[in-house]
Amino acid sequence: MKRQILHIDCNKFYASVECFLHPELRDKPVAVGGDEESRHGIILTKNEIASKYGLTVGEPIWKAKQKCRNLIIVTPNFPTYIEFSKKVRSILEDYTDLIEPFGLDESWIDVSGDWFKNGREIGFEIKERVRKEVGITVSVGVSYNKIFAKLGSDYRKPNAMTVITKKNFKKIVWPLKCSDMIMVGPATTRKLNQYGIYTLGDLANSNEAFLKNILGKNGILLRRYARGEDMAPVRHKAIERDIKSIGNATTTIRDLKNVQDVKIIFTVLAESVARRMRNLGLKGTTLSIYVRDKNLGSFIRQCKLPAPTNVSGELIENAMRLFIANYDWKLPIRSLGITVTDFDFDFISQFDFSKTIEKREKLEKIDTAVELIKDRYGSYCIGRGTTLIDKELSHFSPYDDHNIHPVSPL
Repeated sequence: MKRQILHIDCNKFYASVECFLHPELRDKPVAVGGDEESRHGIILTKNEIASKYGLTVGEPIWKAKQKCRNLIIVTPNFPTYIEFSKKVRSILEDYTDLIEPFGLDESWIDVSGDWFKNGREIGFEIKERVRKEVGITVSVGVSYNKIFAKLGSDYRKPNAMTVITKKNFKKIVWPLKCSDMIMVGPATTRKLNQYGIYTLGDLANSNEAFLKNILGKNGILLRRYARGEDMAPVRHKAIERDIKSIGNATTTIRDLKNVQDVKIIFTVLAESVARRMRNLGLKGTTLSIYVRDKNLGSFIRQCKLPAPTNVSGELIENAMRLFIANYDWKLPIRSLGITVTDFDFDFISQFDFSKTIEKREKLEKIDTAVELIKDRYGSYCIGRGTTLIDKELSHFSPYDDHNIHPVSPL
């Protein structure tokens, strides 16, 4: 049976929802982002008008304002976006049970079993239904695998549809830049470019052993993707995507100038990450920190934790150790993040004479008790002494503001 995979991408999703709900914004440049006054903010998305000014996703709001002085910033309303996402998903469920979401605004569907309509016809029908029933537009990619379907939905926007087949994929896909394909980020792009690999055609025709040598097993995967050899199935709608990581990050209200400032922020972030892990019954074994300076230079560092943990104090301690070992303070810091990965589901730990396990269990009970107080009286009713040093700096709640992001298909 011929595979018919569609990738549906809601165009400028957050901004489109805001413009639908507020018609007075439709002919103005609009971006959805954080709190402009407290500088907790980057551009999450923008409408087509704002895009013409060269705004980019992830750009600080102050910088976006310099490009477009009449830019209207709308504070994100995630509960509303979730409701609109459910409306789109409800339409997709009329066509198949094989629906795999990729964040709130994107999904793959497999309609291979439809006897009456082909992928192109279903894609056009979905586009029209979303526009009429939900009030926003989507772009649709149709192909015989998930990777090419995703490239198809990105190929022409907004409100467009691209069909990529085994006959035309070399003409459509291979001239594209390597960075246009999912999971080819800036670091991978730079490495490929160093060896003269600039397009997906270059990648597809590169030596497999060479790619494995420079990129590891991901090099083999990316080559297969570029050659149209991805046969990964679209998951059934009832199957939840595995949790690969739990993390929080923030852009601070002022630049961080010393280790004490950094510890305040890491404390708030670590408490949120640990709390979310405990809610899911998870313990992680790898911790990563993200650091971005005032000139937007950034890096990520990670370390193995001594044992699987969801104790906030251990996350803070290891985050600070990583930070101190890797930052030279040539510039003040603008953003920090903490992520925990490699979850241990067995929780098997070796007891020792120093009673490390018992101490960790006590700390976990303390964290849990603090959470119960916060659940009842609010996130700011109790906290570590560190956070009291600068209440303005520590007064944010990533746990309450948390937004779920998609997990890599790799």
